[in-house]
Amino acid sequence: MKMRVGNAPVSWGVYEADRPNPPYGDVLDGIARAGYEGTELGPYGYLPTSPRALESALRAHGLALGSSFVPLPLEDPGRRPAAVRGALDVARLLASQGVGELIVADDEDPARTACAGRVPEDGSAGFDDGQWREAVATLEAVARALRDELGMRVVVHHHAGTFVETPHEIDRLLAETDPELVGLLLDTGHAVYGGADPLEVLRRHGGRVRYVHLKDVRADELARVRTTDIGMVEAWRRGVFCPLGQGVVDFPRVVETLRGDGYEGWVIVEQDVVPDEDGRLEPEPFASARRSRAYLKEKVGL
Repeated sequence: MKMRVGNAPVSWGVYEADRPNPPYGDVLDGIARAGYEGTELGPYGYLPTSPRALESALRAHGLALGSSFVPLPLEDPGRRPAAVRGALDVARLLASQGVGELIVADDEDPARTACAGRVPEDGSAGFDDGQWREAVATLEAVARALRDELGMRVVVHHHAGTFVETPHEIDRLLAETDPELVGLLLDTGHAVYGGADPLEVLRRHGGRVRYVHLKDVRADELARVRTTDIGMVEAWRRGVFCPLGQGVVDFPRVVETLRGDGYEGWVIVEQDVVPDEDGRLEPEPFASARRSRAYLKEKVGL
């Protein structure tokens, strides 16, 4: 299996939100026309949840399915049974399409979205030891359930605005979880946003990386995040994430390192965007997706 290049509905501003999302057929059409071979589910329920209907929708656009992002309240033991059930619901749909990994993340927390990208290094804004124990227990409970019923694996998405964002938090997560159960999704953009170097994450944890999101970060907007009190959503809206090759991430070295580590699997291009007050996305998602795909072909050999 080689690296397969996909894109995701989030690049078209698709979220679990009160406002309407664009029709999924338009998004799948845009992903295919921009030159990608796969997609992710987006929020559960955005694409069809019937296996047959989902297969038909994907086939109509010549796309395969990579995985799906599932945020969970990792540190709350009282909500663990519901978290396992919810993860299994999504995983069963993925398994019907031959998918082997489920993406799990900590759910966003208002205190962390307020300081995302500039989390204090003293740990004062993070999980305490008890919360870490519960988070690990939730992840491993989900991972065991997926393994035992479906033969699938869990990959954890380190994500801005959550309690798994910073280099230290990534290190602790992987130190305290069973490597046979829990892998890592490397997101190059969220790594940089959270203060990590994607190449250093690969150096330290390459053997745990089982899924990849390729995302770039604008230097000027990242500086604003570091030096002001701008919130995460506003940073997204201002365009902190940009087409690949226009920001600070060294994608040729990232992909070279992945190849050297023997990585085979999905690399999903994402550009997290939030519409303005009039519902407009700038830059236009299809143009950005096509530009990123051309960059990967011309400069990275993907």
